[in-house]
Amino acid sequence: MPRSVRIAALLLLLPLVACSGMEARDEPGDQPSPEVSSSDPASTAPEAEPSSPDGQTPTADPLPPVTNAVSLPAVMREKPTPTRIQRQRLVVETDAYTRHEVTYRSGDLTVSGILIVPRGKGPFPGIVLNHGYIDPSYYVTGQGLAREQDWLARAGFVVLHTDYRGHAASDPASAMSRETRLGYTRDAINAVRALKREPYVDPERMAMLGRSMGGGVTLNALVTRPGLVDAGVIYASVSSRYLDNLRHFTFPNRPEEARAFYDRFGTPREEPRFYRELSSRTYFDRITEPVLMHHGTDDESCPFPWARTTHHLLRESGVDAQLEVYPGEMHSFVPRWQDSIVRTVAFLRRQLNR
Repeated sequence: MPRSVRIAALLLLLPLVACSGMEARDEPGDQPSPEVSSSDPASTAPEAEPSSPDGQTPTADPLPPVTNAVSLPAVMREKPTPTRIQRQRLVVETDAYTRHEVTYRSGDLTVSGILIVPRGKGPFPGIVLNHGYIDPSYYVTGQGLAREQDWLARAGFVVLHTDYRGHAASDPASAMSRETRLGYTRDAINAVRALKREPYVDPERMAMLGRSMGGGVTLNALVTRPGLVDAGVIYASVSSRYLDNLRHFTFPNRPEEARAFYDRFGTPREEPRFYRELSSRTYFDRITEPVLMHHGTDDESCPFPWARTTHHLLRESGVDAQLEVYPGEMHSFVPRWQDSIVRTVAFLRRQLNR
């Protein structure tokens, strides 16, 4: 059957699966397969290999092979971006902190964001915030996670809220970078690197927090760069399985982009490995940091079963993961948000002050 016919059929069926609020069953062959040794020559250069105690480079490669440049393994092998935070404009001064519009480098791109520095001597612990999906056409710098920005800064954290590429004053992003969230993952990683270089930040006490889509970005960062931060927090996160998000969000809202995605990379039945390598859960065993999850049982955007499954798989992979469940809470986290942020600050202080 021609691919175009198969895709048309899938487009009719998949939104029904997506709207069910439950995780779709795996496609045939959608389980981890044995690694292969080949790598994509178009992938980026690897970082330096860790040295063994005798100073010799290990012969075994600790990273999964790169079979496609569009993958989490490709991000794992990318060299660090030399980057520093550049303050652009003072936005506000309060009794507790100063707030600046800033930029930093992420690969070849400039990314904008908001930097909030508590008053006092420091050095302070640092945290990077990854916001959820907001249409880039009307997104403004620092939008999203406003409550978290203020609360965490008042709690004594230096906050860097990244806008991501393609948002606000950042350089444009490719459609593929947006659809896979790999570009956003790179921006979150480089935000941590930039924040660590600030003299008023303690680089040994770093965290990352993401909401909704930003929760998926945070999980991507944790699996691609273990040890980059000391703790991770995710709110009402998207699924850790890429196909769930593609079916639940892209097919109903951007079917033409979904069709173009299948045309370029093949369907899940044709190329199951490609889709596994975009899923953070495939690499949960690489996470070395404790993870705190918040999710409401009545989340109308990111179904609660996604959180249950992600938590189970994290624990199964040996991750110190905790899921806080909020009965009746929806995606916006309004009635129980105060409880959640108090728990978040207590968790971060406990993990970052060890």
